[in-house]
Amino acid sequence: MTTARTPVPEAARHLGLRERKKLKTRRAIREATYSLIREQGYEATTVEQIADRAEVSPSTVFRYFPAKEDIVLTDEYDPLLEELLRQRPADEPVLESLRWAFREAMTTALTDNPAHEREETILRARVMVQVPQVRSRLMESMSVTGRLLCRALAERTGRHEDDLEVRVYAMGLMGALLETMVYWAEDDCREDLPTLIDRTLSTFKDLPRR
Repeated sequence: MTTARTPVPEAARHLGLRERKKLKTRRAIREATYSLIREQGYEATTVEQIADRAEVSPSTVFRYFPAKEDIVLTDEYDPLLEELLRQRPADEPVLESLRWAFREAMTTALTDNPAHEREETILRARVMVQVPQVRSRLMESMSVTGRLLCRALAERTGRHEDDLEVRVYAMGLMGALLETMVYWAEDDCREDLPTLIDRTLSTFKDLPRR
């Protein structure tokens, strides 16, 4: 079994024991999946194999991830995005708050074991680009994270999360980040990903407040 390791942003340090255990289980499942993909490829890896290596039941895998593709696409930091944004000063430009939140998540993930985390990120990006069913599932899952981002943006700007401007801004950002990952993977992951994300965010203007 791959040792489950869950580096957590400051926001997650205040979660209860039950939530921390959930994060740890998610991480164990993901690390088992990545290990199997390295050994035998994505197509040959089954949920039963993942469950066995992570030392959980297949039903537990599906409880945390509705489909195998979701194990690759999602991570334990998605639900914490709102909390990370709440840590920023209320009068800070939204774009700067987003830049900080993304950088904080990536920095925290790399703190414990930079080489290991980079290897996982590279594998994830390559699977996203090379496996059609993962790419297809990604387009579906983007809407979920996009709605989460809408809620966070609405809270910071005084707008409603269903405002057209909020929805367009959030989904535009999601699409831009996806294209950044594709660009990075197609370039054989040679460039510094945080720098590419900063360049991506620099193409956006700030979202006006109400």
